[in-house]
Amino acid sequence: MRGPVVVLGDTLLDRDVEGVVNRLCPDSPVPVLDETAATDRPGGAGLAAVFAAAQGAEVVLVTALADDAGGARLSALLTAAGVQVYPLALSGATPEKIRLRARGRVLLRHDRGGTSGEPGQPSDEVLRVIAAASAVLVSDYGRGVARQPALRDALAATRAPVVWDPHPRGPAAVPGVHLATPNESEVRELVPALPGASRLATASRGAQGLRRRWRAGAVAVTLGGDGALLCHAGSTPLVVPTPGSAEGDTCGAGDRFAAAASLALAQGALVSEAVQVAVAEASAYVAGGGVATALPPSGPAVRAGSTSGPRVLQPGPRGGAVADRVGVAAVATLLNEVRAGGGTVVATGGCFDLLHAGHVATLEAARQLGDCLIVCLNSDASVTGLKGPDRPVQSEGDRSRLLAALSCVDAVLIFDEPTPDAALSWIRPDVWVKGGDYATGGGDAAALPEAQVVRRWGGNTVVVPYLDGRSTTDLIVRTLAERTR
Repeated sequence: MRGPVVVLGDTLLDRDVEGVVNRLCPDSPVPVLDETAATDRPGGAGLAAVFAAAQGAEVVLVTALADDAGGARLSALLTAAGVQVYPLALSGATPEKIRLRARGRVLLRHDRGGTSGEPGQPSDEVLRVIAAASAVLVSDYGRGVARQPALRDALAATRAPVVWDPHPRGPAAVPGVHLATPNESEVRELVPALPGASRLATASRGAQGLRRRWRAGAVAVTLGGDGALLCHAGSTPLVVPTPGSAEGDTCGAGDRFAAAASLALAQGALVSEAVQVAVAEASAYVAGGGVATALPPSGPAVRAGSTSGPRVLQPGPRGGAVADRVGVAAVATLLNEVRAGGGTVVATGGCFDLLHAGHVATLEAARQLGDCLIVCLNSDASVTGLKGPDRPVQSEGDRSRLLAALSCVDAVLIFDEPTPDAALSWIRPDVWVKGGDYATGGGDAAALPEAQVVRRWGGNTVVVPYLDGRSTTDLIVRTLAERTR
């Protein structure tokens, strides 16, 4: 493949709540689910991207993330799965789908997040990566990303094969896509069926109608456990049956189908070959237990300071209690406030194990570059992984409170990963600041590992000089030496 596989579309936060039902509610004749476990995962375009990355492909996801805890969780999950997130701004809340399950069956699905928010403009880096893709999968969930004008122009101009997984509430595919992959129910909504027509006739008529309407190279209608029907240049459709019977949880099967077809096209397969690969992959996915077994356990979260996952603290006003300035909720409130006023978001990061004058100088310089400063703080586990078993000297709770107490710091976000990539993809700072030493070449902003990530949404990376002779490691060494005298 000459470039990454780009997945473009709406990402949702999916949560499966498993439990047992042993009684009915006393005030209403409904079952009571006693929760035993809960699993978060990316849904929509995010799920398709995770499936593609699991096959070893380089995967870029162009999606919209909201400034809330759900957006932070999605960024962490996607980054942990090896997906490169190129985020757009998203007004409103992260859409969530919560499935309440008992004994492997869904009792109820609870959707939240409200009406679709408006996605922001893509950066030049987003348009560049679409142009350089080996294949593009548009995973439309009807929430606006596939309707964004600049993205549609980029999709129409790319030379890569484009697979379009449509949604009845979404826009028409851009003209000239290689393959569209609606399911049966979507085809019936998009192309009304003739009364009394058979299942195959309805699927074939719908596929041919969409192919002409969208000027698509081919349309494959997925038929659940019966495979897929492919209509392309000829008048006779190709029916691709499943290799065997597959019963089970079909959640995500359409995303698996579209991702498999996109990867096959990226590797040079014919459309008919790509559809056969996709049918086999989707069938094996359902037969193997579906999404519950196809994905690894939930990845690390961008946290509010708890080692057991995201614990969202209730935010207070800016400048309020120190605890109110630490965590996902505090950062989300700050982001909404600053962006609503058209302000500039500045962020920096580090371990800040022993807060010293060099740290303070860097933080004060960073705060002068915008309207707020967010510190991305390595968690205890992250510091230990980077610095060794004897670090950190101070716990993440103490380190975060010390930082939040500084007048130049508006909020602190603790992250578990070795790098702040997931946190950055959610915060999307306008400016990312690092302390550097120009005398030793440390002032090369382009060489910083986070610089490439920040460019994804059009942000800038800068270096500010730090005070010479201040180092946490040196302070620890000198302190230990004094004690041994």
